[in-house]
Amino acid sequence: MENVEETIGIDVSKKTLDVHLHHKQLHKQFINDESGYKKILQWIKSQKVLITQSVICFEHTGWYCLHLSYYLHQHQVRYCCVNPMEIKRSIGLKRGKTDKADAKEIARYAWLHREELVASVPPPEKLIELQRMMSLREQIAKQLRALKCLEKGMQVLTVNKQTEDVSEAMIAETICHLEQQMKKLENAMVSLIKTDNQMHKHYKLSRSVKGVGLVLAVQMLVHTHNYTRFASWRQFSCYCGLVPFPHQSGTSINGRMKIHPISDRKMKSLLSMSAISAIQHDKELKQYYEKRVEEGKPKMVVLNIIRNKLVSRVFATINRGTPYVELSQYAA
Repeated sequence: MENVEETIGIDVSKKTLDVHLHHKQLHKQFINDESGYKKILQWIKSQKVLITQSVICFEHTGWYCLHLSYYLHQHQVRYCCVNPMEIKRSIGLKRGKTDKADAKEIARYAWLHREELVASVPPPEKLIELQRMMSLREQIAKQLRALKCLEKGMQVLTVNKQTEDVSEAMIAETICHLEQQMKKLENAMVSLIKTDNQMHKHYKLSRSVKGVGLVLAVQMLVHTHNYTRFASWRQFSCYCGLVPFPHQSGTSINGRMKIHPISDRKMKSLLSMSAISAIQHDKELKQYYEKRVEEGKPKMVVLNIIRNKLVSRVFATINRGTPYVELSQYAA
């Protein structure tokens, strides 16, 4: 990032914002709402710090930093929303923890990495709403799984027939209600996607790939910010934890390539389920899987290759702008 004379670190919490000016070595606390954001900019100007020659840096804390991101973007203030692990690992050995100290470390991190920082842009509001709906769907799905397991467990042992019938009826009624609510929520998500032409186009293109269902297609929209967050499918695969890295040092350590544990486990899990589905319904992938396993390749390694193939296919349809076509059906 160019033309940075001052860095401002903000430690974001649910109710407060701790702000620290790196060179001025000043700290002040504000309320985490729109009035507090306005006071932050006024306080920075009062310290004779030019906003245009500064950058605000804070950790990604989910919903707590979202309103701050939108406010800074609307007022054309440069900011960077950074992964908390990056800042934590850059600090080194540290004893104790306070919001004031965290804001100071964030400002220091921004100054040391000012040339590498890239200005952040908040995701569209429709994507945020889509993410909220997906979070609600996940909670409903968890409740459904728990109730179905309970239903199976209660059928194993019956102590009192009368009370057992009442319990089973209540569980069955609750399961039916939750399934209806999930279906209603899924329809609402599709309706929301249709309100944005580009989002709807990308959604349909991704669904054309065998193995990609509604949940994975929506999650990829959310995590890629409608396919604007990652430059290539390889970057997204690395983000999901699908890319193996070497493990070697000198002549004594030369281990096999492994997938790094730091990844988006939710996307990795969804892609695993989609890869299993693709093997069952895509003749080409099924043939490839069986061939590699017969050659002695471990099943999980082959499954990871198929996960990467799915990601590359989805990104290819998005970049090309046309649905995925199964070439095997045109083979002679």
